[in-house]
Amino acid sequence: MNAEEYLKDRVEDQINWYDRKSQSNQRWFKRLRVGEIVCAVSIPFLSGNIHVYQDNISVIVGGLGLIVACIAGLLGLYQFQEHWIEYRTTCESLKKEKYMFLTCSDPYDCEDEERLQMLVHRVEALISKENTNWTQYMTQAKEEKRNG
Repeated sequence: MNAEEYLKDRVEDQINWYDRKSQSNQRWFKRLRVGEIVCAVSIPFLSGNIHVYQDNISVIVGGLGLIVACIAGLLGLYQFQEHWIEYRTTCESLKKEKYMFLTCSDPYDCEDEERLQMLVHRVEALISKENTNWTQYMTQAKEEKRNG
């Protein structure tokens, strides 16, 4: 595999994947957080007007409290913000390696064959690090679930 193929088939593919995943996690995080904020600020407002619609307000306030708790649980469980940041960091790191390679910048200012080997090593290390972090997170989540 030559440098052009590796850049296209591996590096660009991974950059695009991490970019999409980062954007998706960012959208989910922001949507859920906005919903949580809107519901949370509505509770005191509605509670202050309980004398107007006594029976209905208490049910609505209780429902909003339930929604806030569910959203907080989902944000903790799926860790959208953490994944958004991790995926964005990996994406930007891969882009940096690509552009440093293409411009023959340090550390890619050596012979062609060495440059490609160095690129492959560094790119695969970035991807492997992300995969290792994910595996550790999943293992930790399983242990926490098992321990209660």
